[in-house]
Amino acid sequence: MKRILLFVLTNVLVVAVLGIVASLLGVNRYLTANGLNLGALLGFALIMGFGGAIISLLISKPMAKWSTKLHMIHENPQSADEAWIVDTVRKFADKAGIGMPEVGIFEGEPNAFATGAFKNSSLVAVSTGLLQNMTREEVEAVIGHEVAHIANGDMVTMTLIQGVMNTFVVFLSRVIGYAVDSFLRRGSDNNSGPGIGYMITTIVLDIVLGFAAAIVVAWFSRQREFRADAGAAELMGRKQPMMNALARLGGLPAGELPKAVEAMGITGSIGKLFATHPPIEERIAALQNRA
Repeated sequence: MKRILLFVLTNVLVVAVLGIVASLLGVNRYLTANGLNLGALLGFALIMGFGGAIISLLISKPMAKWSTKLHMIHENPQSADEAWIVDTVRKFADKAGIGMPEVGIFEGEPNAFATGAFKNSSLVAVSTGLLQNMTREEVEAVIGHEVAHIANGDMVTMTLIQGVMNTFVVFLSRVIGYAVDSFLRRGSDNNSGPGIGYMITTIVLDIVLGFAAAIVVAWFSRQREFRADAGAAELMGRKQPMMNALARLGGLPAGELPKAVEAMGITGSIGKLFATHPPIEERIAALQNRA
């Protein structure tokens, strides 16, 4: 419940901030007495589309730490296992040519994630369930997978894709909404502002186009997982450990992650079109076919 409330509150605050920015820049006044100002609408769409995605990226690390109650271990490991995890992350980070990420452990079923706005200021976290149910070699492969996400710039890439999709949704829904409203009110002398046709059409299209955008974003996310699996194999020098880790994950319950970091986890969601991760079998097959 706390995670849901945090998610809702964060999004409300983000929308409020973006609304204020749009108002200050004047781009929220795209409906004029002379019709639709497409330039102002595009500016509004860009602010609302990219603004939320960028803010979410910038706050991803503190949100992940708070929502998963991360126990940070990179500065002062308290056990041999923690020291091994930190050393493994450092080894892969050096090999991938990125700065040393922060490292944390969270309570939960088998899962892991990486997040952060910048390659040299990122975060890698693994769950207690992952450490308890996998061999060290398999855990090492999972860590390599998360480091590969960082090295590939996946967090920024997904933010840009999400921003583009959000911009199209905001822009198209309002253009079509205005066209529908103009058609419904043709011949009318009432030009006081947008009518009910604009309001309803915009709301419906925000939802419908939002689902279509989510499908596109999910497809990009699935391709990114294949690359991260291959990246883990390259960091380890062989692909079998990653294949073994995936096979073991296929027989374990997937740990639930907060929405802010779900797409960066090692396991994925149900539903082919909206799944952020490919099926485990496809990921293993892709690694098997890799030269």
